[in-house]
Amino acid sequence: METAKSVSGRFRWVALYGLCFIGAAAAVRRIAVLLFPPAAPVTAELGNLDAQFASHAALTMAHIVPALVFVVVLPFWFSRRVRANGVVYRRVSWVLLVLGAVVGLTALPMAALPVGGVTEQAAVLVFDAIFLFSLARAWMLFVRGEMARYREWMMRAVSVLLGIATTRPVMGVFFATSRLTHLTPHQFFGIAFWIGFGVTYLVGEAYLRRHPAGV
Repeated sequence: METAKSVSGRFRWVALYGLCFIGAAAAVRRIAVLLFPPAAPVTAELGNLDAQFASHAALTMAHIVPALVFVVVLPFWFSRRVRANGVVYRRVSWVLLVLGAVVGLTALPMAALPVGGVTEQAAVLVFDAIFLFSLARAWMLFVRGEMARYREWMMRAVSVLLGIATTRPVMGVFFATSRLTHLTPHQFFGIAFWIGFGVTYLVGEAYLRRHPAGV
């Protein structure tokens, strides 16, 4: 019979892999559309959305390609086997720190071109500030060799970054109910960002209160 601890641990892994998969799938889809624009969009709303990202394709690629690699590498950072190998763990940590910095910094100019207007812009700036601050703290602690505290602050940064994956199912709900709500992407993107980033960040903070070292 499984203990509550083992069930909780399994759920965390499912949640982590699920969010990484959603984030990777969203990034791959966006890259594919930028490189091979469809002849005809599925809907006019998606067509307008794709056109907006295509208008600043280079910046979008500079943001989502590192994000894609980040979510692919992230499960290895959480792996106990990798953590047990000090050399590999440090290399994986360096990769995530560098990729995270690129993702966080490129999010700033992306915020100047929001789909969801001021509401989305505010969400991006608030959570990107939390992400960059947490990442900077993690970087300094990592260089100092304070690995337990490094892991805690890196977990904070990760909980913010994975928020972009949480926004996807939230957006899906808005798209699916748009005929009833009559909300356009311009109206609901910002709301979805606040919900997605907010929920994931708060869950991450709740976890760190019980597991300060992120174990």
